[in-house]
Amino acid sequence: MAKMSESRYPLPTGWRWVRLGELVREALPGFASGARDPHGVIQLRMNNVDTNGNMVWNEFLRVPADPETIAKYQLAVGDVAFNNTNSTALVGKSALFGGYSEPVVYSNHFTRLRTLPERLTPDYLAAWLVWQWQLHVFADLCNQWIGQSAVQSDKLLALEIPLPSLAEQRRIAAILNEQMAAVERARAAAETQLAAARELPTAYLREVFDTREAAMWQKEPLGSLSVVGPDNGIFKRRIDFGIGVPIINVADLYRGLAVDLTKVERVNASVREMERYAVEAGDLFFCRSSLKREGVGWCCYVREVDEPTVFDCHVMRVRLNRSRAQPEFVAHYWLHPDVRAEVIGKSKTATMTTMSQGDLASVKIPVPPVQAQARIASILREQHRGVSQLQTSIQLRLNTINQLPAALLRRAFSGGL
Repeated sequence: MAKMSESRYPLPTGWRWVRLGELVREALPGFASGARDPHGVIQLRMNNVDTNGNMVWNEFLRVPADPETIAKYQLAVGDVAFNNTNSTALVGKSALFGGYSEPVVYSNHFTRLRTLPERLTPDYLAAWLVWQWQLHVFADLCNQWIGQSAVQSDKLLALEIPLPSLAEQRRIAAILNEQMAAVERARAAAETQLAAARELPTAYLREVFDTREAAMWQKEPLGSLSVVGPDNGIFKRRIDFGIGVPIINVADLYRGLAVDLTKVERVNASVREMERYAVEAGDLFFCRSSLKREGVGWCCYVREVDEPTVFDCHVMRVRLNRSRAQPEFVAHYWLHPDVRAEVIGKSKTATMTTMSQGDLASVKIPVPPVQAQARIASILREQHRGVSQLQTSIQLRLNTINQLPAALLRRAFSGGL
């Protein structure tokens, strides 16, 4: 299906298609500056414009500039900043400049658009550019190099914009400003709720493991409660994957506290490999090596095994003495932020971050009676299930909110507002 910007679509009576170049009196690229000056002028950079058409001032750079440069490149209220150079996914994001408490200039990654006021209002233009970015028009239009993409001014100005009267432009822009502000408030509220929901698992863990009762539990090294090993699992090249028996790898450890064996990859394995690297119900698996330091030592357990299963070379298997320690209890404890910090602190970083069997085995585990472990694990399981459902619900609502701007803009530029 062709994008609306790529082919003309029916317009309301009184509207017409007009080349953008006929509606702007200036399209001026900014200036490059590698120097910094804490007392210099603020320079608009790529991080100062978001994908929703807002200018963001929580971080900015100051650069040296003489009065002539400032006069030439200073943004004025009503200017539209078009991000002409960025990654392919972000090139073309735009925003209307509404003023700032001090002068602001802009880098060569932006083009300043100034409209002909008797033909095009800047807020209408800014909203239309945001819509074109959402339609991926600029990603399709740009020239691409390694690491960056750019939209040339002639291609930008050749685009056709649906143009109503000035009064209609102002009416549409006013409605969009009000509706977009409501969307932003809803998005912020949902993001706050989602952040709070993500903190709940840690709060639940602290309610169990940071209590006076927990402080009285005896602690023992994981190695004294289990068999750790072998050193690492089965090594297979990627071309060996596809058929055979299920294999647990690092990616499977991040999908949930219990490994879902229905979603793991399969690999051909010899009889010896299947014996040496066999997985049993109740086994714990730890990330032995990771490109990201925070990923090392991540833990999951296997609830049940329906067919022969093996594990790969980037995870370690720990088989607990079930009369002393319950797998699900240990897996929950391993999520505690203090334990995560200890585990990460024991890791070694080179090309990859790794942890040894000895480091893993030395981490001390609380050992209350196994009946208490089972009860605690059951409570935490239900709490985490509830949190997961809550997070899913909020994320779905956030996804719906994030789709609203595109729907509003589509209506606005087809005469539906």
